[in-house]
Amino acid sequence: MEDPRLRAFKRLLDIMDDLREKCPWDQKQTMETLRHLTIEEVYELSDAILENDTQEIKKELGDVMLHLVFYAKIGSETKDFSIDDVLNSICEKLIVRHPHIYGDVEVKDAEEVSRNWELIKLKEKENKNKTVLGGVPKSLPAVLKALRIQDKSAGVGFEWDNKEDVYKKVEEELQELQDEITANDNGEDNLDKIEDEFGDVMFSMINYARFLKINPSDALERTNKKFINRFNQMEGFMKDDGADFESLSLTEMDKYWDRIKKSEKK
Repeated sequence: MEDPRLRAFKRLLDIMDDLREKCPWDQKQTMETLRHLTIEEVYELSDAILENDTQEIKKELGDVMLHLVFYAKIGSETKDFSIDDVLNSICEKLIVRHPHIYGDVEVKDAEEVSRNWELIKLKEKENKNKTVLGGVPKSLPAVLKALRIQDKSAGVGFEWDNKEDVYKKVEEELQELQDEITANDNGEDNLDKIEDEFGDVMFSMINYARFLKINPSDALERTNKKFINRFNQMEGFMKDDGADFESLSLTEMDKYWDRIKKSEKK
């Protein structure tokens, strides 16, 4: 009996062949034209995951899968690679980087698996004259880039021992930021230094998030959504009262804000 997973995947491949042959829009696409659309699809998948909307996750996974097949189809047309090459390549990588499954290496926990993964990657890069951080994509959003930088450096042992020391580093960076702000208030023109110190604070906070086992990007997005929801409610209450932003002081707006926060705790 044919595996339904293989049947479904072949169906997608066949449809992709049809689209490239018969659809004017699909025929025009290149890897470059698809790139920004793929990024958008991945962000839509990310939104669905944060919303814990399983049906939307299924839909967005399909959209992302379509893009992956699309790139592979273009690669086969230019004779650079095929979908077989893509799948076999990732299979080989997974086998090599999981010696505790496909070899005789023993591990005690997920952290050791992660460390081994980075060490194996480092050996692969050494063979290609690459660096530990060389694989961090330049176009990653800054928060995610900082997280990947820290993950990779930690993977080769450049890591704090405990979260208490990391928090002390956060406090140290905050003090350095405050020192530069004070210097600026006293007449120094040092906005570049303030920006540097602010970046150090953010970097150290992202590192602290790692030690707390939370994703800083997800945490910030939750706060973004929370703020948007509260702000929209505040606008609604103001409208009901016949008020608007121009007619209210910050203190009066804060009263609406506090009312919404209190209602969330009930």
